[in-house]
Amino acid sequence: MNNLPQLASLLKSRDTIDSKIAHIIGHPTAVQSVGEFIAAVIFGVVLDVSPEHKERDGRFTRGPLMGHTVDVQWRTRHDGILHIKTDPPPDYYLVFVGSKEATVIQSLSIPWVIESVHLFHASELLLALRERGVQIGTGTSITGPLWEHAEIYPTQRNVQLRLTNEERELLALFR
Repeated sequence: MNNLPQLASLLKSRDTIDSKIAHIIGHPTAVQSVGEFIAAVIFGVVLDVSPEHKERDGRFTRGPLMGHTVDVQWRTRHDGILHIKTDPPPDYYLVFVGSKEATVIQSLSIPWVIESVHLFHASELLLALRERGVQIGTGTSITGPLWEHAEIYPTQRNVQLRLTNEERELLALFR
């Protein structure tokens, strides 16, 4: 069966949607860029466009973390992996995490949803990882208890950054 006409139509639709997303965020449509835009709007992260600051995406501009550097990541699969930067590390990792089901069923199409948000204090995380002898870098495996301790949404377990009702409502848009 020839599905090329349907595929061509779907790709045109996708191009239209990607173009609209790129126009909103001001960057090419990629999950990381969209995540950084969401972090900027909801958490007041001013993005650092300078290539000399590869260890972070930006800084918090309000609240208790104002002035602290942050690396924003969006893990579309809840796979327990984090990309750790160490030279030098940012102050925090703000991580949007997607669906656990996408990991379990090995889905061909992974939805861009935010099921949970986690805030890791980088130096505390690095200490915990080094104590366990974990190899640190791209694709670092983070244990469940560390993820749980860092959770700020939907359950506020980490109190370093308390979410307002408005921030919770905005995050719920992506569930």
